[in-house]
Amino acid sequence: MKKVLFWGRYGNYGPDYPRNRVVESVMRELGCDVSRFLPLLSPLADVEYAVRAGVQPDVIWVPCFRQRDLPAAARYARRHGIPLVFDPLISAYDKQVSERQKFPADSAKARRLLAWESRLFNLPDFLVADTAGHADYFHATHGVPREKLVVIPVGAEEALFAPVPMQQKPVDAPLELVFFGTFIGLQGVDVLARAIRSYSGVPVRWRLIGEGPLRAECERVLAGVPGVSFEGWGPLQELPGRLASADAILGIFGTTDKSRRVIPNKVYQGLALGRPVITARTPAYPAGLTADESAGILWAEPGNEDSICAAVERLHARRDELLLIAAAARRTYEAHFSNRVIADVLRSLLKP
Repeated sequence: MKKVLFWGRYGNYGPDYPRNRVVESVMRELGCDVSRFLPLLSPLADVEYAVRAGVQPDVIWVPCFRQRDLPAAARYARRHGIPLVFDPLISAYDKQVSERQKFPADSAKARRLLAWESRLFNLPDFLVADTAGHADYFHATHGVPREKLVVIPVGAEEALFAPVPMQQKPVDAPLELVFFGTFIGLQGVDVLARAIRSYSGVPVRWRLIGEGPLRAECERVLAGVPGVSFEGWGPLQELPGRLASADAILGIFGTTDKSRRVIPNKVYQGLALGRPVITARTPAYPAGLTADESAGILWAEPGNEDSICAAVERLHARRDELLLIAAAARRTYEAHFSNRVIADVLRSLLKP
């Protein structure tokens, strides 16, 4: 039985983040003995683990967002000849400089952050990326060798996001389209709000679930627009039930380089539930999926409000095929993003 040690602290971005829970769950399904080490102080964690006389694992896995836990984990792994894997999910440099634009790329702060993170990303034996686009970014920006990069989709917590039958509705009922997320620029929710504002097609019920920095602006843009409602977050366990009446899930529509590299949780979760998804066509998706709309995904163009409206109209035109589109969406999830796909990659990565 392979012993895997998750090495990283608690918190919203620690071992209990959904991505980490999915990976840990799949490892257990593969028969791995998974344990957690939650150091009191990241820089001295290797000393702490030695003092605790922790069981020596076969693999050390540093979970996403835990860049600061890497140096100590790497020291311990090297001393004991243990393979080290890091699953960052995102780059701190990309987030601070490219996405949030906290400081210019040519500034001293940006150069220091890039150098710091590049050193960290080259410490593990394997660096995990959630999409091929992110793998390309880690190679081009941080100099991580291709042979160290492993692509593992984020997937969904399948015990929670299982297929939900489409609800029967009157033929003249408005389509119900649902966005759920954190209302950040990366997701292009401002683009979506403008698209909803300009939409002039058949009646649609638009539900926007979540909180975040752009929500107030979206509420302002959409004030008085018929069929629009805003809802707050609730327990994650309740989300599938809240999405049961949706005819389709709205994805992301941002135009940043990072937007083009990511597949958001809402897309994985929507497809897992067996719901059509309307989202931006980007290189983040596996080759072939973006060629047409046979996979349960209706494509819009990043930043293009008119194309979002057009995708809604195409969905409405195929309303009598909703069950078929939903089934195709679930097949797409199973073929490209499911826990089975994740298990296949992990099985190869964790092999003796």
